[in-house]
Amino acid sequence: MLRTLLVGLLLFSSLTNVLAQTTENDYNIIPFPAKFSGGAGRFVLTGTTKILTTGKDPAQTAAAQLLVGQLKTTSGLPISIAPASAALLKTKAIVFDRHTAGRCGPEGYVLRVSPDGVRVEAETPKGYFYAVQTLLQLLPTEVYGTTAAPAANWSMPACDILDRPRFAYRGLMLDVCRHFMPVSFVKKTIDLLALHKMNTFHWHLTDDQGWRIEIKKYPKLTQVGAKRPETIIGHYAENYPQQYDGKPTDGYYTQEQIKDVVRYAAARHVTIVPEIELPGHALAALTAYPELGCEPAKAYALATRWGVFSDVFCPTDKTFGFLQDVLSEVMVLFPGKYIHIGGDECPKDAWKKSAFCQDLIKKLKLKDENELQSYFVRRIEKFVNSKGRAIIGWDEILEGGLAPNATVMSWRGIKGGIEAAKQKHNVIMTPGAFCYLDKYQADPATEPLAIGGYLPIEKVYGYEPVPDELTPAEKPYITGLQGNLWTEYIATPEAVEYMVFPRASALAEVGWVPQGPKNFEDFAARLKTHLRRLDQLKVNYAKRLLDVRAETQFTGEEGGAARQLQVRLSKLDSDSKIYFTTNGKPATTASTEYVAPISLSKTTTIHAITVPGSDKAFAETFYIHRAKGKPYAYATKAAEFTDELRKKLTDGQVATSPRDDRPWVQVGGGNDLELTIDLGEIKPVTKVSATFLKKVLFGVMPPKSVEVSLSKEGDSFKEAIAQPINEPLEGPWRILPVVADFKTARARFVRVTVKNYGTVPAGPGLDRVTGKPAALAIDEVIVE
Repeated sequence: MLRTLLVGLLLFSSLTNVLAQTTENDYNIIPFPAKFSGGAGRFVLTGTTKILTTGKDPAQTAAAQLLVGQLKTTSGLPISIAPASAALLKTKAIVFDRHTAGRCGPEGYVLRVSPDGVRVEAETPKGYFYAVQTLLQLLPTEVYGTTAAPAANWSMPACDILDRPRFAYRGLMLDVCRHFMPVSFVKKTIDLLALHKMNTFHWHLTDDQGWRIEIKKYPKLTQVGAKRPETIIGHYAENYPQQYDGKPTDGYYTQEQIKDVVRYAAARHVTIVPEIELPGHALAALTAYPELGCEPAKAYALATRWGVFSDVFCPTDKTFGFLQDVLSEVMVLFPGKYIHIGGDECPKDAWKKSAFCQDLIKKLKLKDENELQSYFVRRIEKFVNSKGRAIIGWDEILEGGLAPNATVMSWRGIKGGIEAAKQKHNVIMTPGAFCYLDKYQADPATEPLAIGGYLPIEKVYGYEPVPDELTPAEKPYITGLQGNLWTEYIATPEAVEYMVFPRASALAEVGWVPQGPKNFEDFAARLKTHLRRLDQLKVNYAKRLLDVRAETQFTGEEGGAARQLQVRLSKLDSDSKIYFTTNGKPATTASTEYVAPISLSKTTTIHAITVPGSDKAFAETFYIHRAKGKPYAYATKAAEFTDELRKKLTDGQVATSPRDDRPWVQVGGGNDLELTIDLGEIKPVTKVSATFLKKVLFGVMPPKSVEVSLSKEGDSFKEAIAQPINEPLEGPWRILPVVADFKTARARFVRVTVKNYGTVPAGPGLDRVTGKPAALAIDEVIVE
């Protein structure tokens, strides 16, 4: 990809003031520098090239050694480090020097590349380190390999960079509780963070499904709390009743291993933030030490399924003594400023039933259990502060009053971040809609099993961390952002990499570049080169950049008889081509190239590929029927919230997987559903069909009955066919087809009335939804 100054200005016009020059150099840097100017020519590495350091600065030496180590391994050139001298400074060398103009800050650097030499300036070790990360990205991607590649173009394009990050905190969270990850992979993750100039690794070490850190004073935390007897099979809601694999799992990190990882991260300027969950997500600890719960005689057990559990730490002096002991050992292992104490998803059921907790609420003159949680968090914060550290907590720590010096991690949208910033607390933004990397990144029907939701890379890249609702005085309290990877459905290092990259690459750029317009197309072009770097590093990243996507559109007047369904194909990579077929055969490069929307006159399966190719081909069936593209109206207002554009039920696209929530119109609260489709004119109607979703464990129940009725004028409906649904609740989640046959009827209006299941019954695993009003979900209504 040609990266010219013109492209740089289009991308970062608010970031740079540089002279435009035309060059054929590549600048595929991620994250892109804050201020950048392209230049003419290239600096060529040779057997005589030296890397020079000045002033006997150990930070320069460390950065120079990092650079020369990679170059010696991959270029085969005898490049060496030497102290700067008057003679050597006159040669074509790479020179490290201290920046004295005060423009770099704690993590910034200046980098100038010309055909005559390279100059690196910084004020801190981090600055030199990040300068080397950029230098490596200016070199051929082979520099990230482990073997010599002498045939590569060992040169770098001329440029002038003044770079520094927008946010001080740029992080990634890895959950090792649900599925344990080996030390070697944790180190590899830290390497990848450093490559992306991300400076924080949030290590989620304790939860209901496993305790993963050795605590010397409490050996049962790992002897008992790290050993899960079995794990749920498939998705949480996939089978009713839930099924389990019967396979024990184990794993934790010794304190020596943790010290090693902390040293490893520090050498790469990555700070590790450990998370010890409290007061909720405590089942692993309670299983080991039941006296820490509100029912000391209870036989607690590690959670073998996912979710939120009502057994939490009881706020007794014994519990606080335990947690202070644990945190004391943790703070010895992790020298960083922050200790993450969780604070999220703490049900108050156990506290409400506990005589001790109720007496404590009265004694402390608290309003309720929310204030009891605030008391819990404040007491822990006071202890952590006494050790010279500070706490981070999920945004639930706002409930009942925020601890005085706490930093809030806003995950339930942006509301918590706004509230905390207005209270003058530092905030790390990590809203689920943009930063939860455990969501699907492409069509869920064709992706590895995930928790749910949909977060494509372009949505990650488009995220703006500072809410508009904040005033100029409040905005500086937004100190950074973080991507989160929860591992309920991610059992291996390879699966973690697939979910994290390249979405974390996009998040890294969001956290680095100054506020202003971002151009995803340019990012995607740079990303293609960046993916080749990840290839060299043997990262199992997702190749969704080349996927074909499809959506339907309609020609002609709404409601008109001649309205035609068209399928518009697209992909994120602007340079690749799409080839497709409509004859049912797989697409090849000899197939028709896609240049315009595909008009369909009958139900058709479209096959498509991209060239260069994705690792999975596209295939989808589009349904042509009498209601295609026709308008419809709901009598049930509750349905309107999930179908604002009124197109999901007649768009010609039929849901194919219970994994994918996007196609479904969902109605909650126990409501029935009624909708009426206007066919535009009186037409023969021989069959009406629709599909419904059964996800019992999420309270999405099969309907009790479905009635289809017809009308020529729209004022009276008759010829109704009522169909009771006798779907058993037991079994896997699935899509239920319902069909009404009319044989020779004629109508303009088609009405579908769906009777809600009612109340979710009691049953194994249904504790979340038992007794609550059921929801129902419907997709495409096909009229033939």
